[in-house]
Formats: sequence, C-alpha cells, structure tokens
Amino acid sequence: MTVTYVIDGAEVTGLESFWQVIGAAVNGPGGYFGSNLDALADCLRGGYGTPDDGDFVIEWRRHELSRRALGQEETVRTLQRRLERAHPDNRAAIQGRLDAVRAGGGPTVFDELVRLIEEEAPGVLRLL
Repeated sequence: MTVTYVIDGAEVTGLESFWQVIGAAVNGPGGYFGSNLDALADCLRGGYGTPDDGDFVIEWRRHELSRRALGQEETVRTLQRRLERAHPDNRAAIQGRLDAVRAGGGPTVFDELVRLIEEEAPGVLRLL
C-alpha cells in the first residue's frame, strides 16, 4: 500500500521551513527528513521514516507557492551563506553560481530540491 506524504507549499517560506515541513510530513511534528541536500538524498534512499519497500509518494501541494518562496531571492541568500562557509578551493564555483542566479539564470533552491527528489526517488514526487 502506497504511503503518501503531503507538503503544503504555503508552509514553505524558505529553505529552513522546507526542512521542517518535509520532516513533519514524513516523521510527524518535529521529525527529521534531511537538513541539507546530501542528507535529503540519504533520507530518500530509505531508512528514515519511509516504507522499507519504497512504496511512497510525496505530494507537494500548492507547490507554486514554494516555487516563489524558494526562488531567486532565497537562492541568493542560500548561496551567500554557503560562500561564507566554503573552503577556499570551492569559493570560485559558488561565486559563479551566485553571479548567475543574481543575473536571473541558473537553478533555484526549488529547482535543486525537485531535481534531487526526482533523481534519488524517481516517480515519487507529485507537484500539485
């Protein structure tokens, strides 16, 4: 039997709230289901609240609200924070992504989340 986890796009107001919303959807209030892209990928591979057989769906309802909240402005903010903490060898690449996003190009945080979910758990995500 397929288990459905619901993300309400209206509750996603930034990247931090996304981690809270997906954690609560999968593992109940205060639950965990990743706190960065690598951790989300691990969770999607199983063992963090989803069924052992992998039979689950993530319904991201009102996803357009999340798309706006996780758009260019949030992407710039996220990349700026990443740049501040980055190893010197990685700064040029992050700065390049930041410059591209500021110019209106490149993937947004929303795009990265959707891409990751679709890559790690093909067919699981439903954008409604």
